[in-house]
Amino acid sequence: MSEETKKAPEAEAGNPEPADQQPGGEETAAAETASPGAQEAPEADAAKDEPKKKDGWFNKKNREAEALKAKLDAAEKSAAQAKEQLLRVAAEYDNYRKRTTREASQKFNDGVSYAVGQIIPILDTLEMAAGAPCADENYKKGVTMTLEKAAKAFQTLRVEEIEVLGKPFDPNLMNAVQQVPAQEGQESGTVVTVYQKGYTLDGKIVRHATVVVAE
Repeated sequence: MSEETKKAPEAEAGNPEPADQQPGGEETAAAETASPGAQEAPEADAAKDEPKKKDGWFNKKNREAEALKAKLDAAEKSAAQAKEQLLRVAAEYDNYRKRTTREASQKFNDGVSYAVGQIIPILDTLEMAAGAPCADENYKKGVTMTLEKAAKAFQTLRVEEIEVLGKPFDPNLMNAVQQVPAQEGQESGTVVTVYQKGYTLDGKIVRHATVVVAE
């Protein structure tokens, strides 16, 4: 046998079998065929999880928005209650201020009224002295000046004389002590004589006028 013939079987023995004829070749091909599906499975799961994540994010934002709205509503309610309380306190203070002002004014007027009531009889006496015949002109002038100063003081204190002479009798302002026959030109019920002047303080009677009325 020649050397070439011997080398041929040796060469054939050294060559490996084709891949499709090797043991386990079918399993390798199957694994390679199955691997693309295995790789696609996580991607599909991720695609399915993505909407869930989005839904969870929106739900979280909705919960946060609802919580924020609840806090805002609570803050608005608290502010409304505080405003209402503030308005109530302001109204109570305004009523208190007005009440104390009226009370202080009333006390002042009561004090002035009492003082005027004590001074009026003195003025009555001075008026009688001013109207009486007197030879001493300086004395009479002094009395008249005193009456003028008293009138100015009364004006400052808002004390006014009640004008009644020649007017119809008013029991709210006058006290009638006598009735006389009406003279010619006088109407019945008209004041014809004033015995004592009447005075008011801010419209309140300090002393009623004492008068004579025509029948």
